[in-house]
Amino acid sequence: MLSIPDLIKKKRDGMKLSDEEIKTFIQAVTDKTIQECQTGAMLMAIWQKGMVAKETVTLTKEMMTSGEVMSWPDEWAGLVVDKHSTGGVGDKVSLVLAPALAACDCKVPMISGRGLAHTGGTLDKLESIPGFNIHQPIGQVQEILASVGCCIVGQTEMLVPADRVLYALRDATSTVDSLPLITGSIISKKGAESLSALVLDVKFGRAALYKDLNSAKELAQSLVEVGNGLGIRTAAVLSSMDTTIGRCVGNSVEVIESLETLKGNGPDDLMELVTTLGGELLRMTGLVSELPEGKKRISDAVVSGAALSKFQAMMEAQGVARETAQQLCSTHTNYYSILRKSKHQMELKTQDSGVVMDVDGLCLAQILHKLGAGRSQAGAPINHSVGAELLVSLGQRVNKGVSWLQLHYESPVPTPDQINRLQNCLILGSDANTQTCQQSLVKEIITH
Repeated sequence: MLSIPDLIKKKRDGMKLSDEEIKTFIQAVTDKTIQECQTGAMLMAIWQKGMVAKETVTLTKEMMTSGEVMSWPDEWAGLVVDKHSTGGVGDKVSLVLAPALAACDCKVPMISGRGLAHTGGTLDKLESIPGFNIHQPIGQVQEILASVGCCIVGQTEMLVPADRVLYALRDATSTVDSLPLITGSIISKKGAESLSALVLDVKFGRAALYKDLNSAKELAQSLVEVGNGLGIRTAAVLSSMDTTIGRCVGNSVEVIESLETLKGNGPDDLMELVTTLGGELLRMTGLVSELPEGKKRISDAVVSGAALSKFQAMMEAQGVARETAQQLCSTHTNYYSILRKSKHQMELKTQDSGVVMDVDGLCLAQILHKLGAGRSQAGAPINHSVGAELLVSLGQRVNKGVSWLQLHYESPVPTPDQINRLQNCLILGSDANTQTCQQSLVKEIITH
């Protein structure tokens, strides 16, 4: 067996690593028997020279088994599912999708993350609900799945420890954007959940990690290939990420929009993603034979209130007081009697008349991040009350002086420059261009 320096040299020189060599590297990372500089050197070699599909599958498998791997009762065979998103603005899909899947008889052990740069985090959103505990041991996760069918939790210390080390060093060594390393990080965590099926929402566009469809498609195909290579039925949905998903961006305000969606009042773009991702999972599990049937089942679970009941049960199972959960899920509720409301609100007015052609989701999210909706550094606190709500829709004709955005803020107060940048997020055009405004977010589904 080659030494660690020999393995680094082999990959640096563009050669393929064997299964045993990749195992040696990941084991050394997990056991901390490798120097940090050596790990960094290997990451850079992988970034520069890449990996063939077989190497990436082995890397992912070894990362997946570097810690505890979940196991489930035999009667759940074929029904344990999850989804992963590459991150967006106003992406509250998980909050609606997990309970909808549970209402369709799936088991959803959803392991989610916190906000990263301008992208909001599912765990941060849920923690704006008083009492919601995202830290659940694996035994408790199984109990919640048995009684409710879904849970949304953070990664435990025992799950994929190799990824924790590699992810931190990828950031420090500027190797975050390596295709095999991204693939290994995402699929290893999902593989450790012992899933039957996985759907990936791979986003492209102005507010996404990948700005164009082709580069997002390359990632999607890598994820699908490796997921299927590990024995998980895997598909990827390519979706556009230029503006916001739904109307709300923030933490508390996104929880409110999610609850309204679960009460049947959701925006069309959010429901399109929920039904497509959920429908594809139902198809892969064999609960339905075709995607349209799956989409209808997910939609029915939301419209009927079955998904809302699951969300209420999940909140209670994860530490929210029963009275609080019931209030949030009741038909007529004052959300801000429970969720934190910002001390200040400001409405921005349109500066011209015209048709709403576009809203720059990236610019909006970056400003909200600076106002406290995101973290200045890892582990820093966030302000759950900071956010924004769009008061207009794409394709809508508006007159000059109409309110188009409600801003929720505390401290710091938005500066004149930030207000000006927010105003520039709104793009108005003429009636002749309205056809280009309202298009499906989902561009393609990749299954192999």
